[in-house]
Amino acid sequence: MAAQIEFFFDYGSPFSYLADTQLPALAKRSGAEIVYRPMLLGAVFKATSNASPVTVPAKGRYMGIELQRWARRYGVPMDMNSHFPFNTIKLMRAAVAAQMQGCFERYHPAAFRAVWVEGIDGSDPGALGALLERTGIERGSIESGEVKDRLRANTDEAVARGVFGAPAFFVGDDMFWGNDRLDFVEEAVARVS
Repeated sequence: MAAQIEFFFDYGSPFSYLADTQLPALAKRSGAEIVYRPMLLGAVFKATSNASPVTVPAKGRYMGIELQRWARRYGVPMDMNSHFPFNTIKLMRAAVAAQMQGCFERYHPAAFRAVWVEGIDGSDPGALGALLERTGIERGSIESGEVKDRLRANTDEAVARGVFGAPAFFVGDDMFWGNDRLDFVEEAVARVS
């Protein structure tokens, strides 16, 4: 059985986007399976008394520089979203719905690209509707009780396991936080494989 890397993420996290661009190659190199775990970063922040770096002006300015450095290192497109930060609850519910409907492989990269390359306002109903239509998600499904419950359960589990921000990765019980920890994630996979 292949080792698993659980990836707890939120589409509103630019560092989750950057990490996500690297996961396919990491999985191919290591033979690991990526298990995508959508969560609500805002709820994680609230539960852990944490906050986005943009709430501290100097840290927020530096974050913009750091994001561009990582995008250049990874060779991926990225533009700081002018709507950031915004409420991601519907984007994240859509991720859960996409998993349930079997269209996550279409939705997931399209959602990250829409937010961090195209610059959509993820809380705008029109932009969200277009994204759902383009990726084959039934619009009404993101309001189902089952979708809401699963997203809440993912978020609660993340907090219970020690997650305080995104991206967060687990290899077994070992947690790693941040796109800059992917080398450690890969080393952990090698140890358990």
